[in-house]
Formats: sequence, C-alpha cells, structure tokens
Amino acid sequence: MVLKLGINGRIGRLVMRAAMERDDVEVVAFNDPFIDAEYAAYMFKYDTIHGQYKGTVEGKEDGLYVDGKKIHCFTHMKADEIPWGSVGAEYVCESTGVFTEVDKASAHLKGGAKKVIISAPSKDAPMFVMGVNQEKYDPKSMNVVSNASCTTNCLAPLAKVVNDTFGIKEGLMTTVHATTATQKTVDGPSKKDWRGGRGAAANIIPSSTGAAKAVGVVLPTLNGKLTGMAFRVPTLNVSVVDLTVNLEKEASYDKLMDAFKAASEGPLKGILGFTTDQVVSSDFIHDSRSSIVDAKAGIQLSPTFVKLISWYDNEVSNDSRGLLPALSALRRPDITLASQPWGYSNRLVDLAIYVAKADKEAGV
Repeated sequence: MVLKLGINGRIGRLVMRAAMERDDVEVVAFNDPFIDAEYAAYMFKYDTIHGQYKGTVEGKEDGLYVDGKKIHCFTHMKADEIPWGSVGAEYVCESTGVFTEVDKASAHLKGGAKKVIISAPSKDAPMFVMGVNQEKYDPKSMNVVSNASCTTNCLAPLAKVVNDTFGIKEGLMTTVHATTATQKTVDGPSKKDWRGGRGAAANIIPSSTGAAKAVGVVLPTLNGKLTGMAFRVPTLNVSVVDLTVNLEKEASYDKLMDAFKAASEGPLKGILGFTTDQVVSSDFIHDSRSSIVDAKAGIQLSPTFVKLISWYDNEVSNDSRGLLPALSALRRPDITLASQPWGYSNRLVDLAIYVAKADKEAGV
C-alpha cells in the first residue's frame, strides 16, 4: 500500500524529504497560508544544515513539483477548510504548533482526512514513540495521535532498554539542545521564559522540557520516576541526552553497553544506534536514528548508579519521527514552534505507515 499524506505547517520540510526517499509514502498536498508554491520550492530545495535536495524541485501556479510529481498547495488559515479529501490525502501531519490538542487537530477530519498525526507533544492525544509503544495504537478509537517530541524519541528507547533489562528506580535527564526557532538572535522580550529571550548565539541557556515526564506516558511503568531539564547551546544542529539513573539491579557498565548494542542490532534496529567511536555532535547530522548511544561518553559511579549518553539529530528549523508539515510557518509570537530533527522526521513517517497499516488490518 502507498500512504497518501497531507502536510499542514512549517516544520515538515524534513518529513517531506524523508517521505520522498520511500516508495510506500506519497505526499499529495501541503497547506501553508503564508507562502506560494514558488517560495515553497525554494524552502524545500535549500537547507542550511542538510544541504540541497538532490532531486528536481519547481514551483508553479498549479502546485509544487518534486521529482516530476505534483504536490497540491493549499493556503487556508482554518484547518477545517483544507480540502484534503479532494486530493486523496487520508492521513495528515499536523505541525503548525497551533493544533496540538485532539479537538483542534480533529478539524482536519472535516476536510476529508482519515487520521491526524501531531508532530509535537499533546496534552490529550495518545502519544507514541516508534520502537517503544506503537503497538498500543487502537485504529477504532484513535483518530488523532501525537508523535511526542524529538527529545522524548531519543530518551524513550534509551530508558526502555535500561528498564527492561535492569530496572530504573529513578532518574534525571538533561538534554544539551541545539538552538531552536523560538530563540532570539539578540536579546529580546520573552515573558514566559526570561532566560529564553537572551541571544542564542552568545549563551548557554537553562530551559525546561517535558520530555522526561512524557516518557512516563509512553512507558507507564516509568511514570513519576523520571524528570529533566534542558540547556540550549549555540550550535545549529544535533542534541544529546544525559540520562542519570539509579538501577533496580546491579550491572557493570559493560553489561549495560551490551544491552544497548544488542537492542540496536535487534528489536530497535534503525531506531536505536550504538557507537564506540570518539564522536562529536556534527558526526550525527542527518542521522535517521532516533537515539545513538555513545559508549565512550557515559560513566558509572557504582553498580546501581550510572550516567548514559545518547545523541540525536535535531535540526533547528523543526523540533523533534509520523509525517509532518511542510514548507513554511505560522509566524505568530504566541505559538511555540519546536525543531524537527531528521531522525524524528523519519519516525513520523514510520508512525504514519504503522497507523495506516493497522487501520487497514482493522478494516477502518
């Protein structure tokens, strides 16, 4: 089967690139009220971090053409006015940062969409992380789902392997996070987060994140056992998770690394990575995996107290795997736009495919 996908919002350029590399997904339309097809073609073709798109891209009056295939362009402000059904887009990636709750995202269903995947954490939509809890998806009761955040997609596989193998009593997570689109080029006002208003290129900025708590949603056995924070740092791409945990069972550092290596080559292949190389952040630009364990960077204090390190591509123009938005953004000061990493974009595509296949098997 070929999934017919529609994309709504700014953050989905990389999701669209990820989709173009597969033969089981076809992007048939995107919606952006702020740009035309010509500008969309420019934004899709050129990317400061990931480079120029290798295929052909052309914007015309009747739509966007990528590798000779037409992608319909809509320019509606209201989600319920986007005619997804008219172009056969049964699944929609919602990534404006505006419609992150079930009621709001459900507006896409009025335009003919069958299911909606939100490219951000959600207060009330079921959240899924590929490789961790996607089997909990219920085709008959879930029309709107969330792909969580890029940091949760990095942390959850890491925590799952540790908890399944040795158990986690409690833990603290810190993500050292590349600059995102919400930050300021120079000092400016930021009422909700004063430190977040300081110049991104000149500061390391402490920040909040709900990624660790979200792991308790996708892995209920860890609910209340993890929390975390972030440091925003002046790099353009790639972030790293530091997970420090107290283990239920004693384990040597080598045993822990053996568990990660086995998972990366087995059930979590393509999602969890493992390396013993002397790597740095730029080595993971355009890495499609959600989480890459760095065996040489972690440390252990005792048989039950350990610090684990895992990298993830998290390109600054998106936050965060489903299928996401497209080529430009709602430029509103009251909306928080996350960053969408290359790995996250691939997981979003994976989630969309999983949902579509589950729907077909359930006859939905």
